[in-house]
Amino acid sequence: MPATLLDGAKLAAQIKDEVALETRALAAQGLRPGLAAVLVGHDPASEIYVRNKIKTCEQLSIYSEKIMPPETITTAEMIALVDELNARDDIDGILVQLPLPKQVDAKRVLLEVLPEKDVDGFHPMNVGYLSTQRPGSVPCTPAGVMEILRRSGIEVAGQEAVVVGRSDIVGKPVAMLLTNANATVTICHSKTRDLPGVCRRADILVAAIGKAGMVTRDFVRPGATVIDVGINRVTEATEFARFFAGDAKREADFAAKGSTLVGDVHPEVAQVAGALTPVPGGVGPLTIAMLMSNTVKAMKLRRGASTNAPAMSAKN
Repeated sequence: MPATLLDGAKLAAQIKDEVALETRALAAQGLRPGLAAVLVGHDPASEIYVRNKIKTCEQLSIYSEKIMPPETITTAEMIALVDELNARDDIDGILVQLPLPKQVDAKRVLLEVLPEKDVDGFHPMNVGYLSTQRPGSVPCTPAGVMEILRRSGIEVAGQEAVVVGRSDIVGKPVAMLLTNANATVTICHSKTRDLPGVCRRADILVAAIGKAGMVTRDFVRPGATVIDVGINRVTEATEFARFFAGDAKREADFAAKGSTLVGDVHPEVAQVAGALTPVPGGVGPLTIAMLMSNTVKAMKLRRGASTNAPAMSAKN
């Protein structure tokens, strides 16, 4: 029996509705959350991401600013820009879109963002808050993974979870969130011995390795929940055939566009897993929804505001 597909778009819409309730309650108090997005250069993917974030802010009555410094900007100038945003009381969240130009020290810039305005959850202080279960911003994609599990009624406490990937942005924080939710967690990476064997132990398998279709059916215990964080663009016909041969709808789409998306999980896993996030339409939509939630949460923590609308736990 094919896996149940976990509809990320539907869950993201639920979260946005909850955020909209909160922004309306804040507006009644004369308060409006504010997000500043800093976009340097003309990376097409980054431009799309920022445009979608600004559009979502408008939909949810969150004030937003898109700041576009010249591509020649220096590290010192970026730091000065961040400091200006740190000082503004109407800006609750600062988003520095990566990648930055090569001449800019991205780590120094991100470190300059005040922890209470770090809605991406990348600042070391927020990493520490996450590890010690204190209120703070949680990276958006890992937070989205936890919301998918919670809102889909998938038990986490006492389950064996395996995370494939150890990045600071996804792998490590999602492992910490799962640990905080009382799962028994294993983190896997390129040096893991018998990777398929370790993955087969999982009740919950999170794939965040950045390699198209790497997790195949022999990685998955029958009935397991598989969360696919990867987004990989396929442009070669031979590679497309490896993943989607016989899928008429995908074939027509690929012929028209010359590309398609595949996750880190091979589509064949749907025949083994109990539940699976699709790509596209799985984890991706949750990322922007959680950014909106983080922005409202940051405002409430910074300004001491409160609402009667349902708020998501700081641990999520």
